[in-house]
Amino acid sequence: MLIRLLFENPLLFLMVAVAILLALSIHEYFHAWTAFYLGDPTAKYAGRLTINPIAHLDPLGTLLLFFVGIGWGKPVPINPLNFKDRKKGDLLVGLAGPGSNFLMALAVGLILRFIEISNPGLVFFLAFFVWINLVLGLINMIPVPPLDGSHILFALPISENIKILLVKNSLLLLLLAIFFVWFVGFPFILRPLFSLITGFLPLF
Repeated sequence: MLIRLLFENPLLFLMVAVAILLALSIHEYFHAWTAFYLGDPTAKYAGRLTINPIAHLDPLGTLLLFFVGIGWGKPVPINPLNFKDRKKGDLLVGLAGPGSNFLMALAVGLILRFIEISNPGLVFFLAFFVWINLVLGLINMIPVPPLDGSHILFALPISENIKILLVKNSLLLLLLAIFFVWFVGFPFILRPLFSLITGFLPLF
């Protein structure tokens, strides 16, 4: 796991940790910014309208991320009643997090593809930043509570019975989502997408 890297290669651990924390912070910031832009100041008052990782880290989620390899950030507080159009607000706020990850991956990936960088450490950092943003973006688009994809799905005109079913079985569905990402997402979505954007071979 990541914590082993701290003892095996501290510099590499630092680059990986910074890339992960930055990607998580950007993800949460854009949830907060989008909600604020749409009329809900709840996240701003909670101090979440920032890319400072300290504001967005969940203690347990962070520990599990570095010790187990699976973790999460602190959910951004949102009050949908402040949106002029609640359905549209929920949809856009849900899309903002993973959308920001995909945009970051694309922007940095194109830099790697078209600009020659002589520093191998910087190349690795940028490449890993692209990779972790793609991973976060894909995972959070899965429509399983409490992932962002569920907020996107629930903002669409679907049956209440489907919503209840997803919420009741969220733990099982999260486990299935992990298997999906591992056996389908990594080989058939993330790796090809990473190579397409950066021109590099996949990191993992």
